[in-house]
Amino acid sequence: MQIDKNMIVNLLREKGSNQEAEQAQSQLPDRVDPAEHGGMLSKFGLDPQELISKFAGGGSGGGAADILGNITKKF
Repeated sequence: MQIDKNMIVNLLREKGSNQEAEQAQSQLPDRVDPAEHGGMLSKFGLDPQELISKFAGGGSGGGAADILGNITKKF
C-alpha cells in the first residue's frame, strides 16, 4: 500500500507536529510505502501499521471502504 506524502504531512500538522511535518515534506518520497519507509515514519513519530489502518479505510482516512459506503448510502 502506498500513501500520498501530503496525507502524512497533513496528519502531522493536525497533531501539532509542525517540525516533523516540515521534515517529512522534504525527506519522504511522493508516494510512501509504510512497509518500506517504516524507519523514516518512526522518526516522525508515526507507526507504519497505524497509518495502514487509517488510510486503508480503517477509520476516517477516506479509504476505499469509506468511499464505497458513501456511494451505497446515496442509492
